[in-house]
Amino acid sequence: MTVEIKYVVVRQGEEKMSFASKKEADAWDKMLDLAEAMGEWLTRSPVMLEPEQVDGLAMWLAQEKDALNALLKTGKLPKEAAAPLAADSPAAASDETPPCARGAKKTRAAA
Repeated sequence: MTVEIKYVVVRQGEEKMSFASKKEADAWDKMLDLAEAMGEWLTRSPVMLEPEQVDGLAMWLAQEKDALNALLKTGKLPKEAAAPLAADSPAAASDETPPCARGAKKTRAAA
């Protein structure tokens, strides 16, 4: 018989993700808390966004919080800013990640 310990992140009564370590589960839960707070903040923006856009942007900003902090402190993009999600990352597979943030094609405006 094998004994397996899982740490599960539960949001509003729903199991969202499970992890092998408490540290990973706590980090994911903290990131979801940050995304939720950012989502509320983004709804106060003068820019009108659809709810799905707010959710996607809030999740992305929470996942990229280190790059965002560096940008706000220095006024410059960090060297490795905003790498796209790998298809096999927990964020890409999560129910919490909106479809627009999973494998979305990125375009850049011409300068």
